[in-house]
Amino acid sequence: MVDPLILLLFILSGSAAGWMGIHLLPIGVVNETTDAEQLRLILTASGGGIGLIAGLVFKRLRISLMQQVRTMPTDLLVSRALGLILGLLVANLLLLPVLLLPFSGGVALVKPLLAVVSNVFFGILGSNLAEVHGRTLLRLFNPASTEALLVADGVLTPATAKILDTSVIIDGRIRGMLACGLLEGQVIVAESVIDEMQQLSDSTNIEKRAKGRRGLKLLRDLRETYGRRLVINSTRYDGKGTDDRLLQLAGDTGGTLVTADFNLAQVAQVKSLKVMNLSELVIALRPEVQPGDELNLKIVREGKESSQGVGYLEDGTMVVINDARELIGQRRPVVVTGALQTPTGRMVFGRLETNKDSKTTSKGKSQGKTEAKTKTDQTTTQRPIDPR
Repeated sequence: MVDPLILLLFILSGSAAGWMGIHLLPIGVVNETTDAEQLRLILTASGGGIGLIAGLVFKRLRISLMQQVRTMPTDLLVSRALGLILGLLVANLLLLPVLLLPFSGGVALVKPLLAVVSNVFFGILGSNLAEVHGRTLLRLFNPASTEALLVADGVLTPATAKILDTSVIIDGRIRGMLACGLLEGQVIVAESVIDEMQQLSDSTNIEKRAKGRRGLKLLRDLRETYGRRLVINSTRYDGKGTDDRLLQLAGDTGGTLVTADFNLAQVAQVKSLKVMNLSELVIALRPEVQPGDELNLKIVREGKESSQGVGYLEDGTMVVINDARELIGQRRPVVVTGALQTPTGRMVFGRLETNKDSKTTSKGKSQGKTEAKTKTDQTTTQRPIDPR
């Protein structure tokens, strides 16, 4: 709606300038033989065409500027705005004496031309200088912030915003990720996501209604816990669904899309967007050993219980082995029975592989019996026969 209105204003402005600009033409162009009304219409049409071209150019510049503003950090945006203001102020202060000088004839056209050129030059110069050195100026307002110093010097990269998908909010594990500090930066929730959860809450399906209400309750708890860190994005994007709008939001803001939807994560990766798949994160944090895995460990010391022995994995993880107290110093096969994640680290539980031991023992016994029988037969064969 905004773009057509801008084009209409430019066309009307150009047409009005052409309609009234006939009086500014030189006297030699407009004389008694000239059809003034026809010339006025030509100028009006030409002005409207020029206004249309200028409107299209302004539209592209506006879209490009809005994209830069959305992806630009807040401190950099403020510093560039201040640099632009200071540049325009310097330009007008330097231009003021020139404007006061009397010029006659065609030389008078130098004043507006000089005003436009100087404002554009000093405005761009001030904005560029603020982009390079503006953060250093902002440090003066908060000199005690170590993070601000590191970000300004380029040592620390500012954290990207995290855009939450509906699946992640309904899942509920995002609360724990925020609590343990796994997610940094602002947390953005789009209006389309809230609308989708509201539709789920009003659904006649019991399961969908429960999911929607759980998601809305989680957002309310996050708002109470984190306050202004949780940001509700009210931008309305044109798209087929919530996923399409979230992809547009991630592209405009440069944030990281947090989702548990595998297909949405794949689409985001195809579009070269930053994405964090919760399912892949869970797999990455899963213990390396699973119940049923067989390990060959050396029992190093005794455990807390009377029958336990303790061994260690290559990464230093402690493995508690049942009925291994008498085997300290020996290397035995161990079967993993479970794992426990504690605040201090990970602990693995296991038991001795009895099948291999029993097979080895039975094999040894049978082999011993065979050898004993063979020796008996040899003794009987070699015994001399009594002639009597």
